[in-house]
Amino acid sequence: MNIKIDYRTLCLKVLQEQLDALGIAYTIKNLGEISFAKALTKAQRGALQQALQLYGIEVLQDQNEILVQRIKDTVTELLSDFDTLAKYNVSTYLAKELHYSYSHLSTIFSEETHTSIENFVILKKIDLAKRLIISKKLTLTEIAYRLSYSSVAHLSAQFKKTTGLTPSAFQNIVEKRKVTGAVP
Repeated sequence: MNIKIDYRTLCLKVLQEQLDALGIAYTIKNLGEISFAKALTKAQRGALQQALQLYGIEVLQDQNEILVQRIKDTVTELLSDFDTLAKYNVSTYLAKELHYSYSHLSTIFSEETHTSIENFVILKKIDLAKRLIISKKLTLTEIAYRLSYSSVAHLSAQFKKTTGLTPSAFQNIVEKRKVTGAVP
C-alpha cells in the first residue's frame, strides 16, 4: 500500500492537539510560527517542548535558527505553489515574504547550515521532482515547467548531479520496485 502524506496538515494537527492538551491559548500564524495569548511559564514551555519532541518537532530559541527555519518553510511553501513559483525568483520572494534583504538571509542561512539557499532550493526541487515522477501524473517537460526549470535538459542535469541518476533511470528503478513489490 502506498500513502500520500500532507506534512503541513499533519504538523498543524499535531501542534493543535498538543497545545490544546496543555490548555495553552495560541494562534498558529503559519507553519513554524505560533503566538501565545500570554507568555508561557517555564513549566508550560518544558511540557510543550517535551510533547512536541515526541513528534520530531523542536522549539527554536536562537534568532538565527528561527530565521533559517522561516527561510526553509518559505521556500517549501513557494515550491508547493506552482503559480507563485512561476511569478517570482526565489531571492525576490524570500526578501518580500521575510522582510529582509536577500543578502542578509543568504548570509545567515549559510552561516547556520553551511550550505547556500540556492543549494537548499535545488535539493527541495529535486525531491519534489522525484515525487512528481513517482506519481506519474506529469511528463518530464511538465515537471520542468512547474519547477521553473528553463528546460528538461536543465532539470535532468541537476537531477543527475544531485541523485547520480537521470530522471528516466530513476523512473525505471521506481517501476521495477513496483513490479517486484519493493517500496520506492
